[in-house]
Amino acid sequence: MLVKLGGSVITEKGSYRTLRADALSRLAQEIKASGAAVMIVHGAGSYGHIVAARHQLQKGYSNPSQIKGAAQVMEDVRALNLEVVSRLNRAGVASVSLPPSAVAELSGGALSGLDLDRFGRYNDLGIVPVTFGDVALDSKRKFGICSGDQLMESLAERFRPERIIFVTDVDGVFTADPHSDPRASLIENVDRAALDALPRSQRNADVTGSIFGKIEVMMRIASHGGDAVAINGLAPGRLEAALRGQRVIGSKVVGGAE
Repeated sequence: MLVKLGGSVITEKGSYRTLRADALSRLAQEIKASGAAVMIVHGAGSYGHIVAARHQLQKGYSNPSQIKGAAQVMEDVRALNLEVVSRLNRAGVASVSLPPSAVAELSGGALSGLDLDRFGRYNDLGIVPVTFGDVALDSKRKFGICSGDQLMESLAERFRPERIIFVTDVDGVFTADPHSDPRASLIENVDRAALDALPRSQRNADVTGSIFGKIEVMMRIASHGGDAVAINGLAPGRLEAALRGQRVIGSKVVGGAE
């Protein structure tokens, strides 16, 4: 199983370095209770996007003032990753951190290299690889942002997971922002037609692309594995149920965005 713990579900995305500690601990316990073999990617949330956006790190190097910002983001996302790995280990899920700054390479913002063998070797040992959105070196721009979605796509293409689960702070993909629009309705099957019908809006400071870009990536990721679903990680029990292959409230992501 390949699991993406979104930054919106494990952090308060609009408040700098604010952890949803109870939610994260519960999600770790649900992963353990499911008995599933997993690889985990998590978003940076408020530990990464706010400072990265302020310094425009996603555009690459343009001036020396960005260096301090890049170093701060790397420190912050490691602090979040330590929280994730610590809670997984405490829940009985033996885990290891694989930071993109050490195992990934970008080229013009695209993920051009990832030490996938290292992920596989830890997985073979029964130690869950945990990676995350981070600053990484870029052969053309000096540095850039390696997003969790880029990592998900690369891992899915290599390891062909049985199931792919995107864990967010809402029930799935909606016709509008469910936080602000009471008329928003859940899209049970997310495909090209559903994507084209979505309104062009987004929330909070996110340097890894709009919701449309994310759904495009989700559909490509889904084409590399088995079932792909987007679920609400703030609803107790849903991640465990999804990992067990049970039907849960959410959106099925239909592969093939091209």
